[in-house]
Amino acid sequence: MRKAFGVLGLSDAVLRERNGTPTTLAKDLHEYFQYRAKVLNEHVEPRLMDAARAKSEFEALRARMRPTCPIPMNKQKGAMKAEAFLTGMVNMMVEAHAQGLPCDYDPRQLTTVTRDGVPVRTLARRVDGAFPSTVNPVAVWEIKEYYYTTTFGSRVADGVYESLLDGMELEELREHEGIDVRHYLIVDAHYTWWDCGRSYLCRMVDMLHMGYVDEVLFGYEVIEEMPRIMAELVAIVRGKGGVKAELNDQ
Repeated sequence: MRKAFGVLGLSDAVLRERNGTPTTLAKDLHEYFQYRAKVLNEHVEPRLMDAARAKSEFEALRARMRPTCPIPMNKQKGAMKAEAFLTGMVNMMVEAHAQGLPCDYDPRQLTTVTRDGVPVRTLARRVDGAFPSTVNPVAVWEIKEYYYTTTFGSRVADGVYESLLDGMELEELREHEGIDVRHYLIVDAHYTWWDCGRSYLCRMVDMLHMGYVDEVLFGYEVIEEMPRIMAELVAIVRGKGGVKAELNDQ
């Protein structure tokens, strides 16, 4: 860390005591960096899927669940044209565990929060999913799947910081209005994120600990964690009186 500070032309005084021993800040940073590396290497990397694995998991899930929810296509052409595997898996898991509650799987409008029929906030960007509705949702999510991307360009990098912007808006809503909307970031593609953009995986873990996302799901975690997440969200909606009560606030 001291070497990195030196390369950047920064003072390392905050990292060492006068006798040269690490400061409390330096110890905390070192512990966090070790934790983050362990999480990424031991938990995240094995769950990031390539296109072949994602397709296999998607097809197995579709055969088992027989979904009626939307399954969008990806934006590729030719031989790479196929279903958007990660988005499809998210949609199927939401439908299977929503206990009959609705979901906006493809919002065509900005997320809006109202109180007593009066608009309180409208987010700057459209999200990839909202539960149970784009108006007064209890949760929103963004999906970043890049199975056929061969380079890590600015479009991919920008997606991470767009999620950061959304998280900041939702934090402001929570702190100033007392309205909590859960924020999920869902990403996949082993080559894109692990081989090319590992530093951005670090940023995602940082965003999680800064409170700008409630959870980040990496690849196969969609299958592992969505049942629990949906049970939590269904309980929140019903605790507010159900979808009708939620929508009546519009």
